[in-house]
Amino acid sequence: MTLTPFHIAFPVDDLAAARAFYGGTLGCPEGRSSDQWIDFDLFGHQIVAHLKPRASAPGHHHNPVDGHDVPVPHFGVVLPMDAWERLAERLRNAHIHFIIEPYIRFKGQTGEQATMFFLDPAGNALEFKAFADPSQLFAK
Repeated sequence: MTLTPFHIAFPVDDLAAARAFYGGTLGCPEGRSSDQWIDFDLFGHQIVAHLKPRASAPGHHHNPVDGHDVPVPHFGVVLPMDAWERLAERLRNAHIHFIIEPYIRFKGQTGEQATMFFLDPAGNALEFKAFADPSQLFAK
């Protein structure tokens, strides 16, 4: 199966902080931008940080998954395992606070996967994951 890039637009309350986080910390090349939004290349996918001043403190709903409280909503990318490991190390070196530390979820079960969760500076939750066996992506 050939995947096509997805597009997602999400709110941020500080474009400079978004540029530093997505462009610097995560290493996403920057595309087009204005004083209201910035395009980034997130592992071949187009994400767009749109300026939306914060009206109130961010909050997330959580659902239990494999003994962890997973924030909802969240978005991210499924990476090859070696790229996931490099990203986890990059984030640790940048002293990013993890909501859920990098670990192997569903160990020894169908759908075993590496996962990690963290927030961007605007409070958007991100999950990056990887499968040792990519055919397990949609396995039941």
